[in-house]
Amino acid sequence: MVRFCPIASGSSGNCVYIYAGGSHILIDAGLSGRNIEAGLRALKLTGRQLSAVLVTHEHSDHITGVGVMSRRYGLPVYATPKTWRYFDRHGVLGIINPGLIRRIEPEQPVSIGGLQAVAFDIPHDASQPVGYSIFAENRKITVATDIGEPTDIIRRYIADSNIVLLESNHDADMLLNGKYPKVLKERISGSRGHLSNFEAGKLLAESATDKLRYIFLGHLSEENNRPLIALNTVENILHESGALPRGGLEVFIAERYGLSRSVEI
Repeated sequence: MVRFCPIASGSSGNCVYIYAGGSHILIDAGLSGRNIEAGLRALKLTGRQLSAVLVTHEHSDHITGVGVMSRRYGLPVYATPKTWRYFDRHGVLGIINPGLIRRIEPEQPVSIGGLQAVAFDIPHDASQPVGYSIFAENRKITVATDIGEPTDIIRRYIADSNIVLLESNHDADMLLNGKYPKVLKERISGSRGHLSNFEAGKLLAESATDKLRYIFLGHLSEENNRPLIALNTVENILHESGALPRGGLEVFIAERYGLSRSVEI
């Protein structure tokens, strides 16, 4: 059995809980330690049960609680070499026990208890950003946010996943006509920015297979998106592609604040 639950998703903080292969892990810890622990308690867990934190990139909404959780519970922290270089240079995690530092190369599997984690490159304005696929018990979970544009690598890792959390950051019209300055609009919509609802829907339609059971749309912009708009846009594209309606496939919004739906396979 694998279990999946986003604890938070958005520019206010990102943290995803996964249980697979007998191990409890977090992908990103972009909340305060207190808020992460509150999310774990809601899942009837404690930080002492965690085996590791896997970091996608160094932006603050993904790492705020990483150092605290590592120090408090002795958790190994996995990140790419260039991300670790950023951490070391800027000291943003605080002091991390050298024995808990894990450098993970893209597309090189690492074992954490009974699961395998594989990082894969994503285009974003960070040092060496990645998504992750988690493999255990013939199941595959893929988490990919902060994506400037769809790539063949991302399509490959979404393919054959049973659970996917994919960025659906903004509605293109809301961003274009919104109050953000031009330079910020260009950053968000650019090739190292964030994925729109339409791009997320197309990426899922191109990549998903019949194995996919649960889709979570994540990292929604508070200013330039709405949950119902994101859901309708992606579901309409999936209907047009024939991926919906299909028995067993459900689409959820990953909540910005607080727990999302917890799912098991």
